[in-house]
Amino acid sequence: MRILVVSDLHYALKQFDWLKARAPGFDLVVIAGDLLEVSSIVDRRAQLVVVSAYLRQISQLTRVAICSGNHDLTDRRADGEAAAAWQSDLARDGILADGNSQQVGDVCVTACPWWDGPATRDEIGVFLQGSVPSNGQRWLWLYHAPPSDSVTAWDGARSFGDVALRGWIEKFSPDWVLAGHVHQAPFVKDGGWVDRVDQTWVFNTGQQPGPEPAHIALDLDAGRAYWVSMEGTESIDLNDPSAKPIPLTEWPAILA
Repeated sequence: MRILVVSDLHYALKQFDWLKARAPGFDLVVIAGDLLEVSSIVDRRAQLVVVSAYLRQISQLTRVAICSGNHDLTDRRADGEAAAAWQSDLARDGILADGNSQQVGDVCVTACPWWDGPATRDEIGVFLQGSVPSNGQRWLWLYHAPPSDSVTAWDGARSFGDVALRGWIEKFSPDWVLAGHVHQAPFVKDGGWVDRVDQTWVFNTGQQPGPEPAHIALDLDAGRAYWVSMEGTESIDLNDPSAKPIPLTEWPAILA
């Protein structure tokens, strides 16, 4: 199974174009939050129309999974907490979105919403408890913020990790967590694009300007992950819990 992972596109339409062009080469395309941009001169209602159209187009090429980030919260729940209610419309079109789990190949894929307060946070815990695969399937989570005390949450000065997520990782032991949110993590000293948290591999693509987003390609059958950015390409062996990323001088076949 081949998965292409991006995050924090922040309404960068050239990066959505790049993603659409790359999508046919993968079994699943993941956007791990912050599809929209709160500071854009484009109203977010208009952003939603454009981004939703991109997602529907990509979903005609391959499977698509998304989760909300803090920039994607356009609505208010009855309890006053912010939410990305627009993702429900996409879910009806077959796109895996907030609060849903689906079988993709031999992997259970679970998309968690961004939590704006304790009610949503507690609901995520209940949702994860009810989404545990019953037949020993491998389990992949989409969760915009990285976990606390992880290099994937370090911005060069402080950690922006999610304490609740770390607790859920330790409780449920998913195989992989795909995150973003901390744009700088893969690019700064003591940060990173990949980490091992308990028994779980955690990834953060990072964010960069330009037409090509920083991205991660997961080859689950081969047990390898590749990170590609303006700084080059790195790879890690997912079959070795103690493995460290290594730089590559050759373009990996999965991205050809």
